[in-house]
Amino acid sequence: MRSDFHVGPWLVRPGVNTISKNGFAVRLEPKVMEVLVCLASQAGELVPKDVIFKTVWPDTFVSDDALIRSISELRRAFEDDAREPRFIETIPKRGYRLVAAVAPLNGDKVARPGLAVSGPARAIGKWNHIWLAVGLVLVGAIVAFGGRKLGYRVTNSGPPIHSLAVLPLKNLSADPSQKYFAAGMTEELITDLSQISALKVISRTSSDLYEDTNKSLPDIARELHVEAIIEGSVARSGNRVRVTAQLIYAPDDRNLWAQSYEREVQDVITLQGTLAKAIAEEIQVQVQPSERERLSSRPLVDPRVLDAYMNGNYHLHRVGRGFGDEESTAAAKLFQQAIEYDANFGPAYLGLAYAHNGNGGTVRFNPTPQDYEIRKAAARKAAELDPNSAAVHELLANLAIDDWRWTDAEEEYRRAIALNSNRAESHDRFGYFLIAIGRPQEGVQELRRAQELDPNNDHLANYFFYQGNYEESIQLTRRDLERQPDDGLTHYGQYQTYALAGMYPEAIEELKQAFKLMGFEETASEVDRAYRKAGFHAALRTWAVSDEKMHKSGLIYTPGMLAEIYCLLGDKNRALYWLEDAYRHKYSLGADGGLLWLKGNPFYGPLRSDPRYADLVRRVGLPQ
Repeated sequence: MRSDFHVGPWLVRPGVNTISKNGFAVRLEPKVMEVLVCLASQAGELVPKDVIFKTVWPDTFVSDDALIRSISELRRAFEDDAREPRFIETIPKRGYRLVAAVAPLNGDKVARPGLAVSGPARAIGKWNHIWLAVGLVLVGAIVAFGGRKLGYRVTNSGPPIHSLAVLPLKNLSADPSQKYFAAGMTEELITDLSQISALKVISRTSSDLYEDTNKSLPDIARELHVEAIIEGSVARSGNRVRVTAQLIYAPDDRNLWAQSYEREVQDVITLQGTLAKAIAEEIQVQVQPSERERLSSRPLVDPRVLDAYMNGNYHLHRVGRGFGDEESTAAAKLFQQAIEYDANFGPAYLGLAYAHNGNGGTVRFNPTPQDYEIRKAAARKAAELDPNSAAVHELLANLAIDDWRWTDAEEEYRRAIALNSNRAESHDRFGYFLIAIGRPQEGVQELRRAQELDPNNDHLANYFFYQGNYEESIQLTRRDLERQPDDGLTHYGQYQTYALAGMYPEAIEELKQAFKLMGFEETASEVDRAYRKAGFHAALRTWAVSDEKMHKSGLIYTPGMLAEIYCLLGDKNRALYWLEDAYRHKYSLGADGGLLWLKGNPFYGPLRSDPRYADLVRRVGLPQ
């Protein structure tokens, strides 16, 4: 008997791992096909999960996730719906049932795995051994090229794709603490894909919001304004990593391509470049020779280096989201650890610089002269090791702002964007830099590009704030906070807008939330008590006193923030004192202290008629 059979209108051909209907063919992974064969052998009956595991993975321990993914792949292939199944029904906590009609081509029954049958009917019972043999041949061939890769692609793929988003890769490792590793793999894949200039790639900060969503892929794609979605998983066991990725054409939720790769941890950076190139080829997007070379020339990385680096990034992303400088400190130690393991691993220097940062990204509340020197040295080393990194040139631009080298800052931002036009952070920071130096029309164009690449994070609210359009700024920020209520810096920005709009109760509420999320619970309580007792200005005075005490004890350094408080209180002398203090500390702290915004910050409005303020603007050297 032939091994092919029908499931409903679909022709199943296990020998070549395909199912087809009306000339439309879908290739399945070998293990996914084995699951289908197992279900087909008992069509119409419940097949317990343990039977499927013993049949498909007889000598290998795998988690339930492997079976769930296989069932999901079959449903995609058959265009089935788990809520109203026409092919595969889930029996909760027990197993699965193939509800569609199964008909072997020659009319014989499909043999059940493990039953003693004779003659031609034994052919299907032997399929598992055939698949194992075919799989071993494939694996052997692929291992010769450095790793295992199994997958499929739809033969008649969709139209060329020019925009996509990578959803957070699921952590399928047995250890839940490996979440940071899956997050790091997601970030690396987005970074690699974003270097393809012909492709629009959505920022990680927008994609991250769909980590635990129940939204459908077409809905997610519509919200992000992309044509395709990549989803997948990471499973790590010791120093082995398995990465699975699927490419879905979003308008009709059609799976175009899927691959699984298994490598050593030291190979995963190389693997991400390989995966990015494979996706680019599948979606028929043009990759420039320089981009292809960069994706191909990825070094092996010591697993200890990769662990420390990815864990460092995980901590760095937590700053201001319920945590303060303790997370910056933890991140800095991990990046330094990665450098000690491998002094030539460039990304660790980039992370180290941001962990000691006082401007242009993650905020460190108490920068010291040592932080400034570490940041500069780390940036120089990162640039030496990877001169074509967009992230490195963005960092160099931020450092140029710290030193008031305005022309150098603009050149570095332009270089960063030329190297990676998909970096929303670069467009955002360059946009606000242009607005600060008096070129708002150019700046807002950059901000709109950042918004396009990072649609789930607002990039225009601050623009309206600086233009004095407080109502529009409040509305945009409010939507941002609905999506990310744990973002302390966004709460602080909303406080600023409410304060200048004269909405004092709302301003105090946002300020308290910001303090709590940045790790200043005590200050939040003090401000709240003062407001309830004597009103808004009393709360500001309490805050200023608390802030100045922390300055003297070395806990924080925020001169621009203090200058804003005293402007609201009408104390111009004290406001100018703190702006001058920022000027005095320029070369020891490397934090611009709010001086970039001397000309554009609406808080400083009451100071602009003061000759001392005009003299400070001149000394800072902002472009006229």
